Amino acid sequence: MSIQITFPDGAVRQYDAGVSSLDIAKSISEGLARNILAAKVNGEVRDLTRPIEADASIQFLKWDDKDGKSTFWHSSAHLMAEAVESLFPGVKFWVGPPVENGFYYDMDLGGHKLTEEDLGKLEAKMKELAKQNLQFSRKEISKDEAVAYFTEKGDEYKLDLLQGLEDGSITFYTQGNFTDLCRGPHIPHTGFIKAIKLTNIAGAYWKGNENNKMLTRVYGVTFPSQKELDDYIAMVEEAKKRDHRKLGKDLSIFCFDDDVGPGLPLWMPNGTIIIEELEKLAKETEEAAGYHRVVTPHIAKESMYLTSGHLPYYADSMFPPMEMDGERYYLKAMNCPHHHKIYAAEPKSYRDLPYRLAEYGTCYRYEQSGELFGLMRVRCLHMNDAHIYCTKDQFFQEFKAVNDMYLKYFKIFGVDKYVMRLSLHSPEKLGQKYVNEPQLWQETEAMVRQVLIETGTPFVEVQDEAAFYGPKIDVRIWSAIGREFTLATNQVDFNSGLKFKLSYTNANNEAEVPLIIHRAPLGTHERFIGFLLEHYAGKFPLWLAPHQVKVLPISDKFLPFAQEVTAKLKKAGIRASTDDRNEKIGKKIREAELLKVPYMFVVGEKEMNEQSVSVRKQGQGDLGMKSVEEIINLLSAEAENRD
Repeated sequence: MSIQITFPDGAVRQYDAGVSSLDIAKSISEGLARNILAAKVNGEVRDLTRPIEADASIQFLKWDDKDGKSTFWHSSAHLMAEAVESLFPGVKFWVGPPVENGFYYDMDLGGHKLTEEDLGKLEAKMKELAKQNLQFSRKEISKDEAVAYFTEKGDEYKLDLLQGLEDGSITFYTQGNFTDLCRGPHIPHTGFIKAIKLTNIAGAYWKGNENNKMLTRVYGVTFPSQKELDDYIAMVEEAKKRDHRKLGKDLSIFCFDDDVGPGLPLWMPNGTIIIEELEKLAKETEEAAGYHRVVTPHIAKESMYLTSGHLPYYADSMFPPMEMDGERYYLKAMNCPHHHKIYAAEPKSYRDLPYRLAEYGTCYRYEQSGELFGLMRVRCLHMNDAHIYCTKDQFFQEFKAVNDMYLKYFKIFGVDKYVMRLSLHSPEKLGQKYVNEPQLWQETEAMVRQVLIETGTPFVEVQDEAAFYGPKIDVRIWSAIGREFTLATNQVDFNSGLKFKLSYTNANNEAEVPLIIHRAPLGTHERFIGFLLEHYAGKFPLWLAPHQVKVLPISDKFLPFAQEVTAKLKKAGIRASTDDRNEKIGKKIREAELLKVPYMFVVGEKEMNEQSVSVRKQGQGDLGMKSVEEIINLLSAEAENRD
C-alpha cells in the first residue's frame, strides 16, 4: 500500500507503507540522512527508524532545531545513565529529561556520594561508550512485563512511574547494556555525541517532596563537536560575569529583603535612575505614536476579574483575595481590565478610533517560590503596558506599528537577533484553556499571520500557547553573548470587548465592538533591566548609566576645581559626582572602572589652568584633554541621541 508524505515546502511524495523517516531522508540524499537526529511526523517528534503506516507530514530535525537538540540531550541522559550503571552497579534511576541547556538524571546511588573526581570518570566512560556507535532501539512492552522487569531489579522508582501509565502505551529503550523505561524519542546512535561535559552535582528530593528521599542529580551537556562545547563553556563563563543578580548587587541597582518578601525587589537609587530613563524613552515614543497616558489602582473588586475571565483562567497566578466591607478585592495581576473601564467611561465613535491607552502599571503575580529568579521571575512587576482599541480595518496598521516600535527599541539597545513567536490556540481546549469562539480564533490568527508575512518579520508558529482571549506574539531576543530572553508580548483580544460591553458607533450610526491589541514592547522593568545588565555586562550606555561622569582630582589641591566642573555638569543635566577622597589617582580610576562609570574626568594643575579636563572613557582609556564646555556639549548630545 502506498502512502503520501508531505514535506515542509508543500511537496508530496509516494512511499510504501511502513517506510521509516530515515529511509525517506535517504531517498532524498545520503548527506541529509547522515545529519538528521529525529523527525517530526504529523507534529510528533519520533525516532528515525519508526515505521510510518499512513499519510503524514514530515519534518527532519537537525542539531539546530529545538526539538533536535532536545532529542540529542535526552539520548545523552541515557548515555550518562549507562556510564553510571557501569561504574556503580545497583544504581536506581528516577527521571532524566532534557532541559534548556543539556540534561540531568536523578538517581539513587545507595551509600555512594558522587565527587568531582567521579564526574571525570563518568565523562571518560561516556566518551568510550559514545564511540561505539550504540544503537538506540525501541521496544513496545506490556505493563505486566515492565512491572516484572523492574520488580526483579528491585527498582521502586520505575515501578512508581509505571503506576501512572496505561497498558499499551509503555516502551523501553535500550542502547548497549542499558535499558530504561522511556517514551523517547532518541537519536539513531551514540556516535552523534562527540563532546561531553558533566557540569554539576546536586541533591533533589524524589518527586520534589521534601518528605521523600534525597536523590543525586547529575547535570550535563553534550554537543556534536568539541568546538561547540568549547564555545558553550566560554559563553557560560562570560555569563557568570554578566549574571544580573551579581551585577545588580555590585552596582547597587536592586536588592531583596526577607522582611519585604521573596520576589519583591527593592529598587535602589541607581536602579531607579535606570527605570526613569526607560520610562522617559517609552513616554516619548508613545506620545509621538498618539497614546494617551493613564494611571490605575493596584487593586480591584472580584467582579471585574470575573467579567474579564481572569479569575477562571488565571486564578493560580493571582494573590489570594482581601475581604473588605463585604467585598473581595484582588491585587492587580494585569492592567487590561482597568483600561477597558477607562475606554467605557465615555462614548466612542469611529472617529475616536484607534484609541490608545498606555501605562507603566504595577502588577502582582503569585509566582511559585521555586520559580522566582532574580529580576527574571518576580511577584511585583512594572509593565510597559498599553491597549489599542481599533476597527478591523485599522488592525493591520496598528499591529504593524507596534512591531515597528519593537524594531526601534531593538536598534537603540543593540539587539541584533530576535524572532517573533506567534502563539496559537489549541482547538481541543476551547472552553477550557481558551474562550470558545472557534471562528474568531481562526480569523484573528490569520490577521496576525498576515501582518508578519507582509512586513517580512521573522517569526515561528507554536500551538497551544496563546492567551486565553486571543493569539499573541512573544518577542524573543538574544543578548550580546547569545543568551535567549523572552522580552515582551503583543496580543490580540477579541473577547474582552464583548465581556466588558465595549462599543463604538460606526459611520452608519450602528454599535460595533472594537478589536483590542495588548502590547508591552519593553516588557517589565524587572525583566528588561535584568536583560540589560547581562547584555551590557553592567556597562550601560551614557543615557542609561546611573553615574555618567566621575570627576577625579589628582590631589586635594584641585578639589575646588573638580567640584566646579561637577556643578557645571549637573547644571547641564549630566549625572556627575566628585571623588573627593584622599586617594591616589590610579586607585580612583580603577574603582570608577569597576563601577562601570562611562566617563572619568581627571583634573590637575594643567586642566585647572586651561579650564579643561582629561577625558577617560570606560573600555577605551585616555581620549585626551577637552574644554569643559566642549565635553559638556559632546556628552549632552550623546545622551540625547541615546547612542
